[in-house]
Amino acid sequence: MNPSDIKKFRAQAHALKPVILIGQSGLTEAVINEIQLALDTHELIKVKIRGADRQSRKEISTTICSTTEAELIQSIGQIIIIYREKPKKD
Repeated sequence: MNPSDIKKFRAQAHALKPVILIGQSGLTEAVINEIQLALDTHELIKVKIRGADRQSRKEISTTICSTTEAELIQSIGQIIIIYREKPKKD
């Protein structure tokens, strides 16, 4: 993904509210499934990671991106913005 695409997605995501909240239970299979569903529906989403330190948030965001095959657009504090193109329908 090139820098102009990232800039465009960051601008689009500014007005979005977090769709997924990750709490004390951490990153579970159910949360991953919800993220997959949200990405299939919206392509660009915000995820809020609560109750974790900086290193844990970074590990969670890396796990989310690798598991869902999404691109990390931005990470600020407890909020990450991820993008994945909608799957093509046959």
